[in-house]
Amino acid sequence: MMILITGATGYIGRHLVSRLAEQGERSRCLVRDPKRAAQILPTDKVELVQGDTLNATALQTAVHGIDTIVHAAFMTADRKESVGNHYENTNVRGTENVIKAAKEAGVKRIVEISGLGTRADKPGSYMQGRYLAEQTLKDSGLDWTIIQPSVLFGKGSPFIKGLTDLIRSAPVVPLIGGGKTMFQPIYVEDVVSVIMKVLEDPTRTSRKTYTIGGPEYYSFSQVIDLLLGTMHKTRIKAPAPTLLVGVGAAVMEAVLPKPPITKAAMTLFS
Repeated sequence: MMILITGATGYIGRHLVSRLAEQGERSRCLVRDPKRAAQILPTDKVELVQGDTLNATALQTAVHGIDTIVHAAFMTADRKESVGNHYENTNVRGTENVIKAAKEAGVKRIVEISGLGTRADKPGSYMQGRYLAEQTLKDSGLDWTIIQPSVLFGKGSPFIKGLTDLIRSAPVVPLIGGGKTMFQPIYVEDVVSVIMKVLEDPTRTSRKTYTIGGPEYYSFSQVIDLLLGTMHKTRIKAPAPTLLVGVGAAVMEAVLPKPPITKAAMTLFS
């Protein structure tokens, strides 16, 4: 089986590529920057195609001879929108382009790596975009499986990095929404294991959505306490209204290239 992975240099994508290579599976990776990809991926064991999901020509090359696509090329909530880089454009239009290219090339199956909490009534362009990307695949006529992981932890986790950056930069850590929001963090390698099982059993997993999380639930306040202990830091924790932190996130997006929290990330608390 020949597998195409979009978003191959992303957090889940790079771990999936490594696992596939370890197991001797053939894969092709759609990457924007081959030089950067060569520093991240086992390029001696995978094939690289330069481009992204908004580039029709690159997609045509990437899908040729492919059996299954793992579509993980999404702009995630830890990244702010910028000129020419919008959630809707990347997440919805990109998915539409992948589906179109797949149909033209005769690819039968797409496994989409989505996220937890995608609903039509969820406020904000980020969550709505992820929901629309799912619906676009479901309505495509192709065989599909959607995986919705909870927040991820592991080395280099964007979720954890955002919080540790916030702790380092602020003497007071805002407990968004009073710190009561519950999370079910899942280890990135466990997500990869689920993807591998989905790939191995296309019949049983066809046209199904899997919502996955780790074995334990933690409040946001507990997550902060765990990180403070790991970092050997002491910080004041102060309850902060979600609306107020949302305003702060908007300000940080306006002045910082990589803000510790984004407006999109605030949807995790709504």
